[in-house]
Amino acid sequence: MSESQNIEYKSSWRDEYLKWICGFANAQGGRIFIGKDDNGEVVGVKDAKRLMEELPNKITTILGIICDVNLHETANGEYIEIVVEPQPNPVNYKGEYHYRSGSTKQELKGAALDKFLLGKQGKHWDSVPVPNVTVADLKPETFDFFRKRGIKSKRLDDDVLTDSNEILLNNLKLTDNGYLKRATLLLFHPDPEKFITNAYIKIGYFESDSDLIFQQNNDLELWATA
Repeated sequence: MSESQNIEYKSSWRDEYLKWICGFANAQGGRIFIGKDDNGEVVGVKDAKRLMEELPNKITTILGIICDVNLHETANGEYIEIVVEPQPNPVNYKGEYHYRSGSTKQELKGAALDKFLLGKQGKHWDSVPVPNVTVADLKPETFDFFRKRGIKSKRLDDDVLTDSNEILLNNLKLTDNGYLKRATLLLFHPDPEKFITNAYIKIGYFESDSDLIFQQNNDLELWATA
């Protein structure tokens, strides 16, 4: 059996392979075999019994997780199997976040890391709360326009005309424990780039699911299709 998204072979152990365990834990889980070549053939591992004692402690101490570490004996020698379960919370290796994708390991950085950490919390980028911004900082004219267009398209009821802006935002789930979300600022703030840099609108008109007839870029990062 060749290496795959859930299987990794190593002929010997190196402590840097804790990164691979970290990657499996942050993805869908997997198994690492120590004492097998790239084709999955047993080549044997030295000091197997010592590793059986050391590896569980290293994994727990450095990564903060528990993995099953199993010793297998064959006619061609001994090999170790490390079983890594997917973890509900982010796992890091000395402050680095690794992720298993396909048959490779990637270190997550920048936007990819932000997306990963938010995903582990069950959140999306646009749902992140923004401190120090209130409803009073938003643009009233944008609320008026939003109400009129929403009623005209029959996506909103006439009741929104009498609802306060605070109630409207709560009903749209654009607040989080008293804070406005990033999406709120993108929709209603007069200067959203003050808080969210490099934001722009990309509007596209599609004749079908795949045929793009027209597109236009403006300031603010939003996707819209009509």
